[in-house]
Amino acid sequence: MNRSGLIITIIMGCLAVLLWKIVNVPNMEPPWPSKIQGFSFSPFRENQSPSKKIYPTVEQIDKDLATLAGDVHAVRAYTVEDTLAEIPRLAAARGLNVVLGAWITRDEQANEEQIAKLIKVYRENHRNIVRVLVGNEVLLRTDQTVDQMINYIETAKKSIWAPVSIAEPWHIWLKYPKLVEKVDFIAVHLLPYWEGIPVDEAVDYCVMRYNELKQAYPGKEIVIGEVGWPSGGRIRQGAVASPTNQAKFLRRFLDVAEKNNYTYYIMEAFDQIWKKDLEGEAGSLWGVYNDLRQPKFEFTQPVVPIPHWRELAAISIVLAVLILLLLFRDSKGLLDTGRGFLAIIAYAITTFAVWVIYDFQRQYMSISSLVVGIVLLFAATGAILVILAEAHEWAESLWTRKWRRLPKPVEAIADEDLPMVSIHVPAYNEPPDMMIQTINALAQLDYPRFEVLIIDNNTKDPAVWQPVEAHCQTLGSRFRFFHVDPLAGFKAGALNYALRETAPEAEVVAVIDSDYIVEPNWLRALTPHFADPNMAIVQGPQDYRDGDENTFKAMCLAEYRGFFQIGMVTRNERNAIIQHGTMTMVRRKVLDEVGGWAEWCITEDAELGLRIFEKGYAACYVPYSFGKGLMPDTFLDFKKQRFRWAYGSVLILRHHMMAMFGLQKTKLTRGQRYHFLAGWLPWFADGINMLFNLLALGWSCGMIIFPDYLSPPHIVFAFLPVVLFFFKSLKMFFLYRTRVTASRRQSLAAGLAGLALSHTIARAMLTGFITRKIGFFRTPKKAQANAFLKALGDAREELLFTVALCLAIVGVLLREDGDMLDVRIWALVLAIQTIPYAASVLVSLISGLPKLPAKLVGVMAPLRGMNTDEQ
Repeated sequence: MNRSGLIITIIMGCLAVLLWKIVNVPNMEPPWPSKIQGFSFSPFRENQSPSKKIYPTVEQIDKDLATLAGDVHAVRAYTVEDTLAEIPRLAAARGLNVVLGAWITRDEQANEEQIAKLIKVYRENHRNIVRVLVGNEVLLRTDQTVDQMINYIETAKKSIWAPVSIAEPWHIWLKYPKLVEKVDFIAVHLLPYWEGIPVDEAVDYCVMRYNELKQAYPGKEIVIGEVGWPSGGRIRQGAVASPTNQAKFLRRFLDVAEKNNYTYYIMEAFDQIWKKDLEGEAGSLWGVYNDLRQPKFEFTQPVVPIPHWRELAAISIVLAVLILLLLFRDSKGLLDTGRGFLAIIAYAITTFAVWVIYDFQRQYMSISSLVVGIVLLFAATGAILVILAEAHEWAESLWTRKWRRLPKPVEAIADEDLPMVSIHVPAYNEPPDMMIQTINALAQLDYPRFEVLIIDNNTKDPAVWQPVEAHCQTLGSRFRFFHVDPLAGFKAGALNYALRETAPEAEVVAVIDSDYIVEPNWLRALTPHFADPNMAIVQGPQDYRDGDENTFKAMCLAEYRGFFQIGMVTRNERNAIIQHGTMTMVRRKVLDEVGGWAEWCITEDAELGLRIFEKGYAACYVPYSFGKGLMPDTFLDFKKQRFRWAYGSVLILRHHMMAMFGLQKTKLTRGQRYHFLAGWLPWFADGINMLFNLLALGWSCGMIIFPDYLSPPHIVFAFLPVVLFFFKSLKMFFLYRTRVTASRRQSLAAGLAGLALSHTIARAMLTGFITRKIGFFRTPKKAQANAFLKALGDAREELLFTVALCLAIVGVLLREDGDMLDVRIWALVLAIQTIPYAASVLVSLISGLPKLPAKLVGVMAPLRGMNTDEQ
């Protein structure tokens, strides 16, 4: 890291600390009273649950009461089941009063047993039992009717002389005045979190509801049976669950309660992990103390949102510095603006990651939540790596001071000093008219010494290859035609055959595809770069001449340009270009040294380039168009081409894995390894994204079918796919506008075409990890089908994903909690995941309308390279 990078890193680190500090400014809240009136008391610990009939021991209950003794006057119990019947006796020994409760459900026999035991426990411990509650939120759950509850109340009153009531939310009491007549007091639950009330309004809301009951039933004693706020859980409208908000609400409420002489029971003493299955994450996090019986916030000191923010800030800064040490390597040509941009991204990512992990680890983990968390963490790590790689390319493309390795125009070289070039043109079943055009252009080359070898492999119909052979014979001895059938190895096999037939004096092998029409100055302009004895590859860009035919091809042309005017230029700075098999030149001696073209690989060009780099040779990229070919005519062919490229990249990585990760001794530099891995990373991300979509659909189905058991994934993890999508989209748009000099329409069209290939790339990447033989898309058989139906057939998988995701969006939004923020964000994630699939369907439909004019997009300007002095 140079001086400039160090200064920027330090400045951004200071800003990061300042941000942590601002976010964690202490909140001055009223102090917790020295002794509160009451706690809701459930002494269950981890792996204990009333629904599983696993109860705490008497010793554990006594220990919990000892923790509370001295800080509270009374505790509220909810049932007399099992060991919980001992609460009044144990509480008396600790000097605590008790509100005794019976748990009423739909089971009539169980209810009768509860009330009978309630009466028994009361009679044995009546001295410290100040109130009795026959049921908790029974009417809210609709487990019993009002009349049935009145019967239970009257039964209890016959044997209990303490005040008797039931516990319900405020609206239940307002709804049933006749119930109020039968109880000795109103036990109301005031839990504004469940009603979506923002924490700053929550205490006033409780007071309002309390006064509403007081006004409706004057003279009737009101006891607040539950009042509290969870320290974590889903965001409900304006209600955010967090330790800070829990502390704010409770300390503010207690201050108001003391002034107004409320009788209350804080919900609750200890976190109850078992409630997570019933009420979600929030249900387990209402305790003032956590499951380890430790206080979750400050009782008297100022409340800090993240008490350990200094340690977390330090960790995030260290991680950011490590990332920047990697990003700033070999960045002498990067402007300070670019370094500042990378520093912002690095600090933002590490701050976010540290906070997410800190927040996530505060939850109570079950096996299922731990597995989900690990999967989400893995996905988040992948998204972060993609963002960093994309940010690095963004910075280098926009803010490079001067391109160090971008070739400048070379001086004219005498004919006798130019190397002989052998031009190889592989072909299979190509239209003879097109091939003749390609050969005629080669005949017009302004170059003194070259030969042309046309290798037609495995074409069966003589009417296809014989006209080409005949035409070559008219052009003289430097044009040689070979028809070989059978010939194994596909294109690589044909090129190796040509290599064996190459003139001994040829020093350079050049390769073009059979549809390319080259410029006359192609060889004369590029071969001088081989004057450097270490130069093994000189590569020109792929370019196309049919972008003006229709809208679809104009879109494809714009999409191709991004790689050749952005990616290849930045890669060239570190001698890490991707060799592609047309408009490429290779030093003959090096080609022989590495063993020729790899016939096992369907992307033999890129694989050859990597092998040459492993030997320590150099490559040069010249971003000027010296030849133009033809683009795929249909979206299906467009997908097949990209599938082959992506599938081949996986095979290359598998074959060169040890070298790519530095585990095998080669002459690959760190920069070369970085660019190859970073260049493939977005494609791997597409593969992972497809798995994510399958899981997302499954999860969404679960949310729809089992709404009471499945809620959306953690909002933070849902946030990452949204950020990644918009970050990549902004990067693409800005770089197209500045480096490709594309119009807005062309930039959007390129983005749409690129998104349309996401599913194809995903399939290729996943397939490449489990097979070594390429799979092809099946071409629809109904040749007579109209263009619209054929276009839909060409994108049938993407169409199915689009429909499935749209149905999932509708389904999750129709849940009862569809207005909650996390559900809406999950729906937004599903909508964003739908975009690439919908783009595929749209682009396929456009390709099915070949008469749509190219002017709708605009044809890209000729590829003329870049200004080497650009600032």
